[in-house]
Parts: sequence; C-alpha cells; structure tokens
Amino acid sequence: MGSRVELFEQIRRDREREGLSIRALARRHGVHRRAVRQALATPLPPPRKRVAGRLAPKLGPYRPLIDQWLIADREAPRKQRHTAKRIWQRLVDEQGADVAETTVRDYVRRRRRELGEPVDEVFVPQVHEPGIEAEVDWGEAEVELAGQRRDVYLFLMRACFSGAAFVIAFERATQQAFLEAHVEAFRFFGGGFAVVRYDNLRAAVKQMLRGRRRVEQDRFVALRSHYLYESVFTRKGREGAHEKGGVEGEVGRFRRRWLVPVPKVGSLQELNELLEDGCFAELERRIVGRSETVGEALRVERRALRELPVDEFDASEQASPRVDTKALVTIRQNRYSVPVALVGLRVAARIGAREIVISHDGRPVARHPRLHGRYQTAAQLDHYLELLRVKPGALKGSLPLRQERERGRWPGSLDTLWQALEQRYGASEAARQMVDVLLLCRELSPEQVELAVRGALAAGAHDGRAVALLARRRERPAQLPLFELPAHVQASGRPQPTLGEYDVLLSRGGAR
Repeated sequence: MGSRVELFEQIRRDREREGLSIRALARRHGVHRRAVRQALATPLPPPRKRVAGRLAPKLGPYRPLIDQWLIADREAPRKQRHTAKRIWQRLVDEQGADVAETTVRDYVRRRRRELGEPVDEVFVPQVHEPGIEAEVDWGEAEVELAGQRRDVYLFLMRACFSGAAFVIAFERATQQAFLEAHVEAFRFFGGGFAVVRYDNLRAAVKQMLRGRRRVEQDRFVALRSHYLYESVFTRKGREGAHEKGGVEGEVGRFRRRWLVPVPKVGSLQELNELLEDGCFAELERRIVGRSETVGEALRVERRALRELPVDEFDASEQASPRVDTKALVTIRQNRYSVPVALVGLRVAARIGAREIVISHDGRPVARHPRLHGRYQTAAQLDHYLELLRVKPGALKGSLPLRQERERGRWPGSLDTLWQALEQRYGASEAARQMVDVLLLCRELSPEQVELAVRGALAAGAHDGRAVALLARRRERPAQLPLFELPAHVQASGRPQPTLGEYDVLLSRGGAR
C-alpha cells in the first residue's frame, strides 16, 4: 500500500485521464468523497488532526494513583517531588503497569498544568575530555531517620565526561564533612581529576575578591595539595550556577530518583548504603544522546585519572581532652565515654564528621558516632563494667544502660533473666550477676551470650553461672574419634572386640 501522497497523485491522474466524477473516484480508490475533493484541490494531503482527549486505556486504572502522588507532592519537600519518569518507574516496579513512559509523561504534564505547576525545564549540554574535570555541590534532602523526619545534606561529585556521580549524606554540611566527602569520592572514582569546579561555599572559600580571585581555607588548600588538583570557582549568583550545570541538575535528578518517596532508614549509615547502591545502579544508566552507558564511559575515564596518593588525606581534627570523674571526655561541647580506667588522664581524640575515635598510648579505646548540637552525651555500657562490678546497684539507673536500650542493643531476654535473678537472689546479687553476664560479651560474642541466656531461661536455670556455662559450651574441644587402642590395652594380647558375638546372641533370642 502506497503513501497518502501517492494516493492523491493517482486520484488526480485518473481525473485528468478519464474525467471520472468524485463519486466514481471515491468508489475506485475506496476513500471518502471528502478525500477525493482534498486530492483534487492540492497534491499534498492535509496534516492529520490529533484526536483530542484520547482515553489511553492502559493508563486509565492508574490515573487516580498518579493524581494522588501529585497531590501528595504538595506536602513533600520541593526538591523531592515526583518527576514523570519517576512516576512511570513506580507504576512499572510497584504496580506492574504495562504502560509507555511517553503516555505517563503526557498525562503528568497535562495534570500539572491543570494544577498550576511549572512543567518545563531547559538544560544546556556540554562536552568534556575524560579525566579532566569534575564538579562538586551540596544538596539537601528530607528523610525519616529512626522514625523522625530530618533534613540531611548531600555531597555530590560528578565526573563531567562520564556523568558518573558519587553521593554521600551528612547531618551537617561542615568543612570536615566536605573534606571527608572528597576522600570518599576520590576512592569511589579510583583516581583524581585535574580540575574540580566549585561554587563559593564557605568550606573552601575564606574571602571572595574581585573577579574570580579567592582567599581559600587552609584545610581546603591542604586537601588540594594532597591530591594535586586545581580548583576553579564559579561566579556569584545564578550565572555561577550555570557554570556547573551538570552537577546542579544531577543533585536534583539523583534526589528524585533515589529519595522519592521520602526514605525511611534506621541510621545515617543505612542511608549512605542506600545512596551507595544508587551510585552503582546509576552506572547502568544511558544519558540521552550517548551510545555508551555511564559505567562504560567511567571505565574510559578512569584510565585518564590521576593516580591517588598511597596515604589518604586525614580530614579529622585532633584534641587532647582530660577524662572526668564520670569517665567522660568533652569534645565540641558534647561528652563521650571512655573506659573507667582512664579517669583523670589525658587522651587523644580524632574528630571526624561522622565518628569520634579516642586513643590512649597510641591504642584506640573508644569509638562513638559524632554528636551534633550541644550538651549531649554518648555513653557505652562496656566502658563502665569494671566499676559496676564494685557498684552493681548503679546499673539499673545508669545512663549507659538507658542508651543501650534506646539503640536497640539490649535484648528483652536480659530483662527477663534480670527479673528472675531478683526474685531468686534479691536486687543487689541480681545486678552483680548481670554485670558478670555482660562481661561475657568481651570474651564471647553478644549473639552467643544472648543465645546462652535464652537457653538458661528455657531450662529454668536462673543463674548467671548457668549462662556462663552454656555460653562457653561451644568452646570445649570436640572429642576425637578413637582410631586405635591405647598401647597398654594392646599389650594385654586380647583380640579387638567385634559385634559378631552380639549378632549370634540376638539370633538365639537373647535379651538386649
């Protein structure tokens, strides 16, 4: 079957050669008389009119759900709302919908216009050489962290050539977090870039001078010197944002792709594991207009990256606080516990954006997640066990015990054992035995101790010594099989016993 233009040509030729009427031409070519009149009027067919308000039957059952998501987005953070692509992905992944992305995109665009929301964005494509340039930016996101809605800060470094991006979250966008994030990002990419482009963030720029001159922060200069790359800073305002449009757009795209709907995580580490999975999954993405995936382009780019130094940059700060009488050290207006044996001594603290490591005589003695804010305390129960052996009555109302419960590290079986011990021995002896049970966790794993506690409770052995006996049972060496008789038995000259005589006895009806 020919094209519509060819059909018009044949109608016009038949009219010219044979002088057929419009009705005859319509009958011969199987078209409406209106089409014949159009062909006789012009050799080019008129453009087809789009059918207004097509039903899109496959999308029909999902329209209320899409409307629900779009309406819910009004309450979500502005930068964590659904895109049309994200809506299509959720329909396919969560609802099993068999619907085209363009169908969803058209519907979402129309509905957003009806809701009075902006729907169009424009981006400028750029061309970069492999391994030369990367861009850095901060973004914000809202997450449900341990049951509470909280704002976190996303550090993002994007390779300009491949489009690969590294994302990590922090509770605060401090200079320390900024420096640590660079270390993690360079490790992710497997090398260093020649140039990294920034806006004028306080973590890197101390003072802005005329033009593009900057007075940079000393610790940022040390980071740049360690990895030997050049830093470039954008102009102020919206014009500067266009100078690193790749990372500006990537922050929003990554946030909408992996943080919509608002994720629910138990800790910042769990959130960063989610983001890391997203970074690796994005390597399978294919950027529009490119023949290779992001991961394939990154493999090419990694060959051009500068080799990383043998030693990583130490982004931490140092302090030497003194341990007070409660076995706590004060760091940045927050307090952290150390073993009670260090009371009165000075210790060395390595302060990171996410972790505090406390050492004494060059040996780490305590690790704590860093607290943000002021006048907070992080205490670990293990640091106080030696003192609690002397003062067992202080265990029940202690801050370390309360925090262990809040962290979910205190199994319910320990409370059951504690209650049983109190009924049997009294409060003081029960607390002393509980401290002995907790000390077992230093010798064995907490999982083994918890299993032993459950075993003792099941057997009705409400005693700390029974727990220790059950916990150490697995440590006993297994009995080796006896492959030959001892020498003093062989010297007796008696033959080795067999079961043959026993079989004869059974055949005679002997009792077992």
